[in-house]
Amino acid sequence: MLNILVSIKQVPDTTNIRINPETGTLIREGIPSITNPYDVVALSLACELKQRYGGKITVITMGPPQAKASLREAVEFGADRIILLCDKKFAGADTLATSYTLAETIKFLQKDDPFDLLLFGKQAIDGDTAQVGPGVANRLNIPVITYVIKLQDIDLINKKIIVHRKIERGVEVLEASLPVLLTCEKELCATPFVPLEQVIKATKAEPEVFTAEGPVIFTREKLGLKGSPTQVKKVFTPELKKQGKIYNLEEVPLEKVIEEIIGVLKEKGLL
Repeated sequence: MLNILVSIKQVPDTTNIRINPETGTLIREGIPSITNPYDVVALSLACELKQRYGGKITVITMGPPQAKASLREAVEFGADRIILLCDKKFAGADTLATSYTLAETIKFLQKDDPFDLLLFGKQAIDGDTAQVGPGVANRLNIPVITYVIKLQDIDLINKKIIVHRKIERGVEVLEASLPVLLTCEKELCATPFVPLEQVIKATKAEPEVFTAEGPVIFTREKLGLKGSPTQVKKVFTPELKKQGKIYNLEEVPLEKVIEEIIGVLKEKGLL
């Protein structure tokens, strides 16, 4: 049997995001929130593995009260325990503070029953940093395999796992010891069929709420904005670049084109 933890995040639906041209900040009013798509893949894999090997799934998220909707969605996927980290002291966290908060929570949760597999989305579509999963693995001192596109095998007796991960020049096949943290690519797992009874169960599900006061003991200076060395000063839409000059080699000699290009590069100080 597998003891699985899945970390998810509720994010703005980026297809609807707009930027205030005067302040340069995101306009969040009226923007619907969704569960991060890569995290849905992690939930789908957890559901598939639970059906195949048995076990239980714990799902955690850090966010405002409305993030309960994403946790209820996790119950549809078969989550046995859902936990919301919700406190104003968590607000404004960058990836460093977020990794710390999640890792300390995981340490607390697995005191008596260690997790075999920790699943994270490849990245969140609002920040696109892909740093939180590896940051948590580092704090837990366990192996991490990123950009996983296929789970080939799990050997529960010898506590081994074989996965395929995407790299720039192809696919890498890796074996690791359990426990291990995986970050999931979209092609890793299809969204499963959700039985009606799970949907009904999800509507009534209420998560456990953890705050900065407990039950996890946090170092306050490492939480939220205080624990975040990275700060976003401004968000803006970059100007569209003008189209470069187009040469028709049937009308302009190649030598002249090369001469003009070299001239432009010298003018810009690139040569």
